Amino acid sequence: MGRTRLVFSGSGGQGVITAAIVLAEAAVLHEGLIAVQTQAYGAAARGSATRADVIISDKPINYPMVVQPNIVVCLTQEAYNLYAPIIRPGGLLLTDSRYVRTERKVDAKQRELPMHATVTEKIGAAVVYNICMLGALLGLNPLVRIESIMSVLEGRMPKRFLEMNREALMLGVGLASGV
Repeated sequence: MGRTRLVFSGSGGQGVITAAIVLAEAAVLHEGLIAVQTQAYGAAARGSATRADVIISDKPINYPMVVQPNIVVCLTQEAYNLYAPIIRPGGLLLTDSRYVRTERKVDAKQRELPMHATVTEKIGAAVVYNICMLGALLGLNPLVRIESIMSVLEGRMPKRFLEMNREALMLGVGLASGV
C-alpha cells in the first residue's frame, strides 16, 4: 500500500473532521494499517474554515502532519483556494461541483462531483454529505473497504441513522463510478 496523505477541507458543520476520523479508524481497526489523524478549525467551528489530515500507511508514521498530500478534498471555494495548490503532482483533487469552481492549474487528477446535490435529492438530508464524500473518495481510490467504514459507523452512531449513512456512502461510490 505504501503511504497516502490526505487533506479533507471545507467549512465547519460539513463533517470533514468526522469523515477523517471515520477513515482513520477504519484503516486501523478493520484493515490492519497504521493511521494518524489531525485537525484544525477556526475559532467559530460552525461555518469557519476546517481542515482534517489523515495519513494511512503500512509502515510506521514518524511525522503526523500532512505537508504535500496525495489526495485533497475541498468542499468549499475557500478550502479549494487554500489547499488545492499543495497537492502532490499526480495526486487526486476531489471537489463538490455545487460549492467549488475549479481551475486547471494544479498537476492532479481533478474530479468534480455533485455530492451535496445528490445527497439532498436522493436522501433529503444534507447531514450525511460527509459520508457521501467519503464514499466518492473510496470509489476513486479504495484506501479501505466500504465494509470497514460501515463497521466504524455502526460503532459511532445510533442505529436509526445507519441506513441513511449506508445510502449516502453508496451514493458517493456510485458518483465516483460514473467518472
